[in-house]
Amino acid sequence: MSSSDPRSPGHRSRRPSRRERAASQKSPTGAGEVSDVHREDGVRLQKVLADAGLGSRRACESLIAEGRVEVDGVVVRELGTRVDPETQAVHVDTMRITTQADRVYLALNKPAKVVTSMSDPEGRKTIADYLRDRPERLFYVGRLDYDTEGLLLLTNDGDLSNRLTHPSYEVPKTYLAQVRGPVPKDAGARLRDGIELEDGIAHADSFRLIDSTPGHALVELVLHSGRNRIVRRMLEAVGTPVERLVRTHFGPIALAEQRPGKLRTLRPHEVGELMKAVKL
Repeated sequence: MSSSDPRSPGHRSRRPSRRERAASQKSPTGAGEVSDVHREDGVRLQKVLADAGLGSRRACESLIAEGRVEVDGVVVRELGTRVDPETQAVHVDTMRITTQADRVYLALNKPAKVVTSMSDPEGRKTIADYLRDRPERLFYVGRLDYDTEGLLLLTNDGDLSNRLTHPSYEVPKTYLAQVRGPVPKDAGARLRDGIELEDGIAHADSFRLIDSTPGHALVELVLHSGRNRIVRRMLEAVGTPVERLVRTHFGPIALAEQRPGKLRTLRPHEVGELMKAVKL
C-alpha cells in the first residue's frame, strides 16, 4: 500500500482550499457561491437568524448546516459566513426573514370568541382575521384564551417576544375582571400570598376591588405569570368565578381607548419602554 493511498496510516488528508470550500457551497440553482454573499464586516448569519426569532444560536447553526438558509439566492452551509441583514435577502425554507429595519410592533384589542392563533382547525375566528394580510411573520406575545378580551402585542422581533414572555423578566400584566360576587374580604391577601393550583402556587402582584353590586363585582388583578387561564383559575379559587375578563396592560403598554378588533402600531417611545422593561 503506497503512502499516497488514503488508506495508508501515514497519509494526511489535504485541507480543502478556500476556493474549493466556496465551490462546495454553490447554490443548487447555480445562483452563486458563498464568497459572493459573504461580507467580511457583516454579522454572523446564525446571529441574524436568532435575532429574527428562528431559535437559539445553536438551533440556527443547525438550519445553516442542513442547507435550509439562502442569502441572495445562494444556499449557505458555512457557519462562518457573515452578511449584511440590512441590504441582503435572507430566506429560511423559502421564507424571507425580517431584519431590524423591517421590524414591526403592533397592539390588537382582541375581542372575545377569537383564537390566539394564525389558524384554527375548528374554523373559529382567529387573530389572523384582524391582521389585514400583513406580509410579516408575526409572533403574538402572551396568549389570551378564547373568551378573554383585550391587549395582545404582536411583533416580528423574536428577541423581544421571547424576553417579554420569559418568567425571569417578570413583566406585569393587568386585568379587569367582572366576577360573580360578593368578593371575600380576604381575597386580596390570599391572592397576594399565593393560591395553590393544580400546576403550582400562583401569586398576584396586586389586587383591588373597583366596584360591586349585588351578586357581581369588578376587580383589577396584576400578575406576571403567563400560565394557561391563570387569572380565571386564581379568581375561581377564592370564590369569585370570572364572567368577563379584559387585559388592559402588558408591561408599560396600555389598551386605553382602543376599540375591540382594532390594530395599531406602537409608537417609538412605547417600543423603547418595552425594550427597557426586558433590558434590551
